[in-house]
Amino acid sequence: MKYLKFAIIFCILCSCSSKNKVDKEVAEIPVDIKIERFDRLFAEMTQENLPNLKKEYPFLFSEKFADSVWIKRSRDTIQQEVNKEVEKAFSDFSSEEDELYSLFQRIKYYFPEIKEPRVVTITNDVDYHNKVVLSKGLLIISLDTYLGKDHHFYEGIQKYLRQHFDRQYIVPDVASMYAKNQIGPIRDRTFLGNLVSFGKELYLKNLLLPDFSDARKIGYTEEQYAWAKANEEEIWRYFVDRQLLYSTESTLMPRFLYPGPFSKFYLEEIDKEAPDRIGQFIGWRIVTSYMKNNNVSLRQLIVADAETIFNRSKYKPER
Repeated sequence: MKYLKFAIIFCILCSCSSKNKVDKEVAEIPVDIKIERFDRLFAEMTQENLPNLKKEYPFLFSEKFADSVWIKRSRDTIQQEVNKEVEKAFSDFSSEEDELYSLFQRIKYYFPEIKEPRVVTITNDVDYHNKVVLSKGLLIISLDTYLGKDHHFYEGIQKYLRQHFDRQYIVPDVASMYAKNQIGPIRDRTFLGNLVSFGKELYLKNLLLPDFSDARKIGYTEEQYAWAKANEEEIWRYFVDRQLLYSTESTLMPRFLYPGPFSKFYLEEIDKEAPDRIGQFIGWRIVTSYMKNNNVSLRQLIVADAETIFNRSKYKPER
């Protein structure tokens, strides 16, 4: 028992030393990030400065519409209210700018080939399907989708969606976009394949956002994350006993992997408490176990297939 205690202490010290080394190397990585507040520029747009705006931000002005359409939109009473609410919420964007700076240091540490994007904030008619867009060196963030879950703009939108309409999720959402780009589309259509793909994404987010809580990374409240941890063994047993892992039944994805009011076990006592996307949580645990028990690089993880990861993970749910 004495030797076991020493071994545990030694492992903890080694882990802390490795983390400190990474943190030091990350801190020395230079990053050039500037937040362009197009939301403010659009709010202040006039007939006179519109040509310059179109020249500077051609990707935000469709050629299908005449200048008069953009002027009319900027003067629309609803748009003006959106401008007012966004400015009130984001008059100071410095904390997000600092978090984005740290995020891009981590991205460059793990993926040196990735260049910092041009970061532009906009308003976009509360299009919560495109809160963050990453494409061709552009990172576009729709601030009107992060005004807070109880904001009156979101009345009529489901509660489980509104939970993520908060500024604390801006940087995790950006991290998700980069993680998804690295992992690529899901090719293994089994339930296990989907679990592991989402697990890879969350594992990468964990590396990119080490100072964020696990609940914030996965988009849970602290209570939801505590429930997932407390019930991990029972969740896993449910998946195994019903032979779901290698199933390609399409209904499993919305039940356990996609956003919803809750995960659907079809057990009344559980469905009332289970947070949505519980399969993503299990996938994260499997991938974490795989990386802990195998000497593989991040690149090797990304290309590894789901069955290999699962078989070599030695995953055992916490009791």
